[in-house]
Amino acid sequence: MRSDGLFDLQVNGFAGVDFNDAAITPDRLDHALRAMLSTGVTACLPTLITARPEELRARFAALDAAVAASSLGRLMVPGYHLEGPFLNPADGYKGCHPAEAMTPPDPALFEALQSALARPILLVTIAPEMDAGGAFTRRAAGDGVVVAIGHSAATSGQVREAADAGAVLSTHLGNGVAHQQHKFDNPIVAQLAEDRLWADFIADGIHLSPAALKVMLRAKGIARSILVTDAVSAAASPPGLYPFAGMTVERAADGSVRQPHSTYLAGSALSLDDAVRNVARWGLASPADAIAMASAHPRALMAPALARHGIALAPSEVVWSADLAIESVSLDGSLVVGKPTS
Repeated sequence: MRSDGLFDLQVNGFAGVDFNDAAITPDRLDHALRAMLSTGVTACLPTLITARPEELRARFAALDAAVAASSLGRLMVPGYHLEGPFLNPADGYKGCHPAEAMTPPDPALFEALQSALARPILLVTIAPEMDAGGAFTRRAAGDGVVVAIGHSAATSGQVREAADAGAVLSTHLGNGVAHQQHKFDNPIVAQLAEDRLWADFIADGIHLSPAALKVMLRAKGIARSILVTDAVSAAASPPGLYPFAGMTVERAADGSVRQPHSTYLAGSALSLDDAVRNVARWGLASPADAIAMASAHPRALMAPALARHGIALAPSEVVWSADLAIESVSLDGSLVVGKPTS
């Protein structure tokens, strides 16, 4: 089976490298991107999480410079994902994000960050209940940015208003939500019911159980569903302590990632090819549909934003075995993983 390369819309780091590190270098970035290629990922949106404005400026400047000077960045990184600081700071919604750095969606801050970059912020995750009148969403969407809902306590009405304003995606649906909710009027049900929203999911069996993911995929529909990793530097790494956005996180033996002594998950150690295999192995989608959720679907979601910014993804191909192992990966006309196939 053959497909386009996988496209990860939410990846905070990989193989010991933290994309939120203001000291990231081109060599370190290439190390992470080469490791991602071995998992079939040929395009990604490096994701920066909530931080104070000066920290975001420094982190974006370092990441953008590393991408420009790296060997693989120009091929694999069309732009970035900003997940915060425009999120809900309440316990249960903030996750591992620092609540003290959160702020209502601020067009001036976003545009200042955007204007300093050689590659654009293509995706921004916000809590729409913090966006008065949908003003930020409307402006960002009008500028060709994909606006997603995440870390949010939005009601059904607020989700509908966000979609009216131009929001088109739910970020890691089912996570970044308080455990105790109204049984019907809650952010998960509201987003599943809003047909204008795509949804992305972390299919590691930790963020979502297979049963929960089965129900969500049935409600949202395979055609509007996307797989992401939300990986941090602990991905493709052994159990232990790793850096993440100024924090220390711990990868446990079961693959979960948390701040030490915290109950909150702090990203994942998932690889996108494992997410594909999990969804197929759990019987939630056919192999072809599982691959599409990590390849064709994110490409379709991001196509208008990429076109608006004049960006074309490099041609790519993944060859899969019958059991969904990766046999080869090609990028920009060159074989980068595996042996040539006829």
